[in-house]
Amino acid sequence: MATPGESPSGSSERRPELDAIRMLVVIGLVFFHSALVFATEGDFYVTNSDTTEVVTVIAGFGVVWAMPLLFLISGLGARHSLQRRGEGAFVAERLRRLGVPLLLATVLLNPLPQWLRQRPSDPGHQESYAAFLPRFFDVHVELDEFPFLIQGQYFETGHLWFVVLLLTFSLTLAPLPRLLPREPARRALARVAAATLRRRGALLTPALLFAAFCAFVGMEEDYAGWHRWSYLLFFAAGFLLAADTRLRTAMRREARAAACLGVLLFISAAPGFITADDPFTQATPLAVASRALFGAAGWCLVVAIPGLLDRPGRQPSSRPVAPADMTSRQRVHGYLAAAVLPLYVLHQPIVVAVAYFVVRWSAPIAVEYGVLVATSLALTLAAYELLVRRTRVTRFLFGMRT
Repeated sequence: MATPGESPSGSSERRPELDAIRMLVVIGLVFFHSALVFATEGDFYVTNSDTTEVVTVIAGFGVVWAMPLLFLISGLGARHSLQRRGEGAFVAERLRRLGVPLLLATVLLNPLPQWLRQRPSDPGHQESYAAFLPRFFDVHVELDEFPFLIQGQYFETGHLWFVVLLLTFSLTLAPLPRLLPREPARRALARVAAATLRRRGALLTPALLFAAFCAFVGMEEDYAGWHRWSYLLFFAAGFLLAADTRLRTAMRREARAAACLGVLLFISAAPGFITADDPFTQATPLAVASRALFGAAGWCLVVAIPGLLDRPGRQPSSRPVAPADMTSRQRVHGYLAAAVLPLYVLHQPIVVAVAYFVVRWSAPIAVEYGVLVATSLALTLAAYELLVRRTRVTRFLFGMRT
């Protein structure tokens, strides 16, 4: 995730459409995680007594593009930040802006959803939150789960898996510009960019790589459906796309075709995911083919969405705008753009806590869902405004500029 106030692009030009996508995805996660409370399948922290399969279908379409797109945008921002700061300062900045909120939220926020998970599953469960905490932090190291090295019966990174992977990928790719021969690498990238711009459909060919990865490596339900290392491919793709503006031009050109193909591939994958016993890891022809279609759909949609939003003539002036001269829309945009990471960190524990009370009602699913979303969104924004945004210390702890 490009850190707040930083252009997620490969140049100094502001990319407002990428900021808008980040805001849309993070706010959309409140709707997404609220919906999981009513899903027929899955193992969310709190589950409603009445469920619906509609959630599975709608959530599946969000899963195929939302988190991959966040990683791609993060790769774009990482390259710009690395070029501007240099390797050492970039690593220090990522450790501060991602590592500090990761540690804070793991200690203070993540135990709550796990504690609430135990209560409805065991009617006799009366363990206090304070008594549960030592069990949550009873952990050990498992190297084969890298980068999620710390494991335990109750311990989890929860929704912070995104921050763990983003920090890992940023630190992994930081030395890359220094290790690659600069001039040969630049010429090779220029040839790729020229060929991509010249040949229709060339930017969609990586869909074959994502299809093969999903088909043969598999998928992981714990990480929004995708395998954890498939996100490295999206992050690296963003890192490379930021290096040449001709690749951005190619994304705009291919956007409509990519959108149509992505939707078609997702629809083709859906029957396999619905009927297979374990579509994420099963080696049957149906499961393998479904995963391949899903992986290809993901890349096509990740190309399509920024390309459709990045239209010529929509870029704002590079001249700084004084706060007094900003429109209401610009103020809201700036407010939410700076809030992306804190809102991501805060939202899931709040959704789970609100859901714990809402599922006790005897009301239609639509009513419970509407109340859950509205209350969770309001509390998340309030927590950001009142507990995070207003002091230098809390801004630092949540990865914001101080």
